[in-house]
Amino acid sequence: MIDVVLADDQALVRGGFRALIDSEDDMRVVAEAATGDDAVRLALEHLPDVVLMDIRMPGLDGLEATRRIVADRAASHVHVVVVTTFELDEYVTDAIRGGASGFLVKDTEPVDLVRAVRVAARGDALLSPTVTRRLLSRVADATRAVGPVPGLTELTPREREVLVEVAGGLSNDEIAGTLYLSESTVKTHVSRVMAKVGARDRAQLVVAAYESGLVRPGWAG
Repeated sequence: MIDVVLADDQALVRGGFRALIDSEDDMRVVAEAATGDDAVRLALEHLPDVVLMDIRMPGLDGLEATRRIVADRAASHVHVVVVTTFELDEYVTDAIRGGASGFLVKDTEPVDLVRAVRVAARGDALLSPTVTRRLLSRVADATRAVGPVPGLTELTPREREVLVEVAGGLSNDEIAGTLYLSESTVKTHVSRVMAKVGARDRAQLVVAAYESGLVRPGWAG
């Protein structure tokens, strides 16, 4: 069972998300928060698999709430998915740096929201072609400072290739097809790259690729 905490100051939004999630056999909402402070408290109390986090909430905003959740060692398995709109793209880079595993738009299709929860729960970043590849271009534009990224020099040539494909928003299956590898081999490479550069998940790998200059704006998807 996938446990989910909803964090949004709009009761109507929380109600819609709860109805959708609770209708699935393999997931359930365990708590709802209307403020960032409550989101942190409830996330650390319930230690869910996924937190759906709004950005704009009274008091503590969703970005700081995300940072506090992922910084707690007890919440190492908790994956935060930021619920945003394209008007809030300026927050994308900060959210990824803060530990967010992906993004949803509030008017996302129900099937995409359910899929997003499952993707996040298994530890993958939300890099869907319909949402995040558009966000990636904005991350690229916002991430103009190129500098050293710890661990990048330790990557093998193959691991660098895999990192470039991850930065392009490709899934493990798509990378396997592109590089003529098995999906399990790609998964191993991704795990090793994450460990070497100190990334929490694939979303942070994307930022690392841009910040290091390994991938330049306009290269992705």
